[in-house]
Amino acid sequence: MASLADRIGSFFSGNDSSADEGLRDLFISELKRVYHVEKRAVNALVDQADASTTNEVQAAFLQHEDESRIQVERLEEIFRIIGIQTEEHASGAIDGLISDAKAVISETEAGSLTRDAALIIAAQKIEHYEIAIYGSLLTLANVLDFTQSAELLAQTLEEEKATDHKLTVLAQSFVNSRAKEEEDQHPGSHHASRQPLHGSDADVTLGGPLGI
Repeated sequence: MASLADRIGSFFSGNDSSADEGLRDLFISELKRVYHVEKRAVNALVDQADASTTNEVQAAFLQHEDESRIQVERLEEIFRIIGIQTEEHASGAIDGLISDAKAVISETEAGSLTRDAALIIAAQKIEHYEIAIYGSLLTLANVLDFTQSAELLAQTLEEEKATDHKLTVLAQSFVNSRAKEEEDQHPGSHHASRQPLHGSDADVTLGGPLGI
């Protein structure tokens, strides 16, 4: 009888034929879920752009909206490559994250830098979720030898990571310091963070742009 280590090794090397069907089903399920996530994210980015205070933050959201539309098309190409019908699977996680993003709009003052900071935090929560999904899908695609799909997923994964980093840099460059000025002028009115900032090359998975 094979040891646990041998079975795990066979599983991740793609040599376990009994696992192939299950992994393929899992890949398809997650593909449908991230397709739903991306389509929801496109609409959310429009709302976030509309609610933004500064042109810089609005432009960042609109740029990522355009990028997300391309990512949706990329997912549709993967559906065609593996020969299955394009379909969405609901995701409670993205529903909750988008609900949080909408909440920060009502909880922050219109026209304030604090709102922009809060919108960036909400957007990065969504980015981190997408990064996790795409990373998992890329691993599955490699195990299943879905070479073309893996190339497309890797491209999107790098774009999501780049967007996450851009949002961090944007927040650190001007939003956080100016939001703190607003808080100093009106103590307690905007709930701005007083935590020290990380450097622009910080690992964003350790916290959001405000260093929380």
